[in-house]
Amino acid sequence: MESHVFAVWDFMSLLKSLQRALTSVEVPWIPTAHPASRRFINAIVLGEESDEYEGRSASHFEIYLEAMRRAGANTTVIAEVTAAAKPSNPDRMALVHQALQAAPPAAREFVNATFRVITGPVAAQAAAFTFGREDAIPDMFRALVKDINREMEGDLSPFVWYLERHIEVDGDDHGPLAVRMVADLCGSDPELWDQAAQAAQDAIRARLSLWDGILAQLDRK
Repeated sequence: MESHVFAVWDFMSLLKSLQRALTSVEVPWIPTAHPASRRFINAIVLGEESDEYEGRSASHFEIYLEAMRRAGANTTVIAEVTAAAKPSNPDRMALVHQALQAAPPAAREFVNATFRVITGPVAAQAAAFTFGREDAIPDMFRALVKDINREMEGDLSPFVWYLERHIEVDGDDHGPLAVRMVADLCGSDPELWDQAAQAAQDAIRARLSLWDGILAQLDRK
């Protein structure tokens, strides 16, 4: 959890980058292209940023932090990273990268890979979002839920809720809609498809490296 939380956190930056690219957040407002994709992204934002949990609204990141605390996991490093990311901080990206130096190496590299794709073309961002996140998560989390030992010390119920919630929402509609978003953005442009393919491969490699790094940490302990 102390490593995976960084994937929960940086997901929101990737999502917000797509929202900024695919929807209109400027004043005066005008409609953007790709209406199906902008509806999809706005729906994802609604759930990820303000889901209903135990009768209250909360982002999935906030729920994950609560799950960490109740499971007895250390939240110090991720708290320092998010504190560095406050808009009031000048040059906050430099502060974020500085705070990330205290994160587990695999988590730090995963976040760096995410922010590299965020600075790239929107088609690449959509592909990383789709194949590194939405399409991969349901099967990945099903395996985690299946193998969780509920007799571990600490309360794992919020963690299980987080996993099962993503199996539910990502497994039903989000995966196919995300693939459609990539097709929508790439159209018939072979260069955009190449960018999307490379970003998808990079995102999957980053995910594998994250889990391999976590496994190595567990082996050392």
